[in-house]
Amino acid sequence: MTDQITHREMPTGTEGSEAGPPVVPREGFFAMWRRLQLGLWLAPLGILALVGVLYMYYQNLDLANAVRQTRSALQWETKLWPQMLQHVQIAFVATVVVVIVAVPLGIILTRPAFRRVGPYVVAVANSGQALPAYGLLVLFGAAMGMNRTAAMWAFVVYALLPVLRNTMVGLDQVDRSVIEAGRGMGMTRMLVLTRIELPLAVPVILAGVRVAMVLNIGMATLAFLIGGGALGVTIYSGIELNQNSVLIVGAVLVAIVALTFDWLGAVAERYLRPRGI
Repeated sequence: MTDQITHREMPTGTEGSEAGPPVVPREGFFAMWRRLQLGLWLAPLGILALVGVLYMYYQNLDLANAVRQTRSALQWETKLWPQMLQHVQIAFVATVVVVIVAVPLGIILTRPAFRRVGPYVVAVANSGQALPAYGLLVLFGAAMGMNRTAAMWAFVVYALLPVLRNTMVGLDQVDRSVIEAGRGMGMTRMLVLTRIELPLAVPVILAGVRVAMVLNIGMATLAFLIGGGALGVTIYSGIELNQNSVLIVGAVLVAIVALTFDWLGAVAERYLRPRGI
């Protein structure tokens, strides 16, 4: 009796040949966009395009026939460039002070001994944004004098909440099992904080710093109200003189500064986070 051998049916044209490579599904456009971080690298092109448009607009202004106040307000070397440097200085220094104050404070408030007072401290920090920006500037101007330092401290209070809250949230979101694993390996609490908790919380903390920086750049346009200078002087001059050209130049310069630092913050979020997160 002969054995009957059954053969597996094969598709036509594949007999005697090996199976082809597996079919890999095509990657969607938005998935590829997120993976390659294309938006991160297209942003500088948009900023440069905005700079180019502003440059062409500025070059086409007829400053020779403009009124004296308009011509003075749009002088690049004596007015616009110094004001932009003041704007960046005020926002940058205020953000650095916010980080110095808010990050250690957020670390302390996430420790078991201080968790009970955390909500009260956050409520106090929230008062900075609850108060109107103009009122906050006036309060600091009255207390510290009408100068740039008073404006910087007002912006510190205004932008404290995002960094403080993100620091606390980032540390609280660290997986407890990872912390316990570190403690089980003999790491002290300080080592667990510096080598496990803070590195894992870096993306969330940097997001808060990015928000604070953009907030301070926007707030810096009001620094002129208490003698702080910056690009708010040009914007207010455009409103006072009823000159749209002055108003547009000042507003676009503020937008360029804000977009540039927002992009730098995005780059920091992308490359300062630990690998694998």
